[in-house]
Amino acid sequence: MFKATSELRVRYVETDQMGYSHHSNYIIYYEYGRVEALRSLGMSYKELEGSGVMMPVIDSGSKYLKPALYDDLIKIEVIVPSLPTVRMRFEYKLYVNDVLINEGHTTLAFVDIKTGRPMRPPNSMLHLLKPFYE
Repeated sequence: MFKATSELRVRYVETDQMGYSHHSNYIIYYEYGRVEALRSLGMSYKELEGSGVMMPVIDSGSKYLKPALYDDLIKIEVIVPSLPTVRMRFEYKLYVNDVLINEGHTTLAFVDIKTGRPMRPPNSMLHLLKPFYE
């Protein structure tokens, strides 16, 4: 399976009055991790969209175990558990100081920008991902 990690620091603007990263930020943290995971493969969202492919989120979920606080460095682990079809599932584990603070997932669909219809993933993406599933 494909796995990648990235890091980001909790900014002051993302925190509530208690100093906790607000729950609404986690979907943004997932997106950051997902974009960086694809970039680590040699593929960018910008290139995907330039080739006529959108990937809207069609499902998401999150489990909050411990809070992330202002200035914490979050390690985002992104896992793609299986080779994508017309959908691609991403699973996330967020850590602060090696302590698991959050688990989540998103499912994205491959959609043709011109027609708005579901489509298969681009061959270029499958070519990059396939070695992780052999």
